[in-house]
Amino acid sequence: MDHSQEARRVFDAIDALEDIVDPVARALALGQVLKGMPEQNKKLKAARQAAVKELLARDGASLRTVAAELGVGFSTVQDIVKGYSGSGRSRPKVGGEGDSSPPP
Repeated sequence: MDHSQEARRVFDAIDALEDIVDPVARALALGQVLKGMPEQNKKLKAARQAAVKELLARDGASLRTVAAELGVGFSTVQDIVKGYSGSGRSRPKVGGEGDSSPPP
């Protein structure tokens, strides 16, 4: 998988945590990173969503053209735009409680 330099630096920094010699310092550093990951995850997902929406705002851009540009599926781009992530558990059920849309 090809990552940008910035992403590679993040992964390298995370990998470097495992190389901390002192087990106490290693455990503390890893715990600190793990504790902050949920909030960082939210920020990263929001930043990705903003970037995808920016791509869609270009003239002639569609979900399909953006998906092809990013190398992901159409439904992935659709999910990002709607703010969905994960295995589908956070997606509203069609025709379910609180959903006024008719089933497909």
